[in-house]
Amino acid sequence: MIDIDFPIVFILLFIINNMMLNRLSKKYSFFDKKLMNYLYWYHLLFFAIYFMYSIYNNSDSLLYYLTVGNKGDQWPELFYTGTRFISFFAVPFVYLGLSYSSVMLVASWFGYVGFVYAYLYFRESIPINVTVFGRFDLLTLLLFLPNMHFWTASLGKGALIFMGLMVFTQAVKFPQKRIVALLIGGFFIYMVRPHVMLFVLVGVMIGILTGKGKISIGIKLLVLVASIVFLAAASSSILAVAKLENSENVVDDFEQFSDTNSAKLESSAKSGVSMASYPLPLKLFTFWFRPLFVDSPGAIGMFSSVENLIYLLLFAKICNRRFLRFILKAPYMVKMSIIVFLLSSFALTFVMSNLGIIMRQKSMVMYFGFFVIYYFLAQEKWEQMQRLKERNNAVALNA
Repeated sequence: MIDIDFPIVFILLFIINNMMLNRLSKKYSFFDKKLMNYLYWYHLLFFAIYFMYSIYNNSDSLLYYLTVGNKGDQWPELFYTGTRFISFFAVPFVYLGLSYSSVMLVASWFGYVGFVYAYLYFRESIPINVTVFGRFDLLTLLLFLPNMHFWTASLGKGALIFMGLMVFTQAVKFPQKRIVALLIGGFFIYMVRPHVMLFVLVGVMIGILTGKGKISIGIKLLVLVASIVFLAAASSSILAVAKLENSENVVDDFEQFSDTNSAKLESSAKSGVSMASYPLPLKLFTFWFRPLFVDSPGAIGMFSSVENLIYLLLFAKICNRRFLRFILKAPYMVKMSIIVFLLSSFALTFVMSNLGIIMRQKSMVMYFGFFVIYYFLAQEKWEQMQRLKERNNAVALNA
């Protein structure tokens, strides 16, 4: 339960958070500090929900915390990509004497930072407000999606990688000016999920090479060379995620790994779905939009089904020829986002057969898809405004 150190940590994080928001509001003229404060308390609500959930259910968060107690004196050995890194992250806080509830709160705050940078990622590239479903501001709707907050409000991979992804992506817009943010974001992505770093860097390289933008040739070359060097140096760690570091046939061995892992998840979980025989479009549909009411695993699944319906309705807005023309001429941030979204979705569909895990895993990639949808709808609105302006000007000239 809540320990005596919790109020102290709560107050310190509140002060640190206000300092961060004040700094960002001075740096970015569009920054809505009031909205971010609302988002802060909203995220804390999901921290409280997840914390109560972790007390009465088996939770990875508690396991990470207990690992520190058992191996805290071997801290360097925990500095390894994947699961062990979460315990490595928790060690300094545990050594300071913080309780489980306080460490959970700290990790939850890192998840909140991800939402702040998601806001910057969207708003910096898309200054136009878009309304959906008649009356809802799209960016506000996306920032307050409950499933996203639930899986990023605890000590675990979700909070740290989401923060890393959003910090890195926001920094990529101006890489020459945001090197520190690039390094911090990239560090967390790689340490939590090395294979996701692969998808991100491939997306960055393709986006820079094919998308429109004002990045100079020198910066493009620097980013491309740095990405290639990193991928070459980290290839063993990335392949090790699927135990392919010593493989002589990566494609065949990955197929075998995905079939084996998928079968394990399906047989060990009540919410398992047999995706092995699904065609690729149905696999992707399952990853993006399920559970949907009829196959919801429990109360959380029903709650998630409502959100998945929103996803489905948003994605329906890009199912037209105009979107295809838009993608061909899109700026590099859009092309990067769609490549990261599709690559991550494609890879994860081959190893996911558990709706509960799918709900958790997709939280780290859905914002890339939402960014593409938002940009497309904003572009449509801008073009409509331009046509209206030209029509009004023509009427004024003929008057």
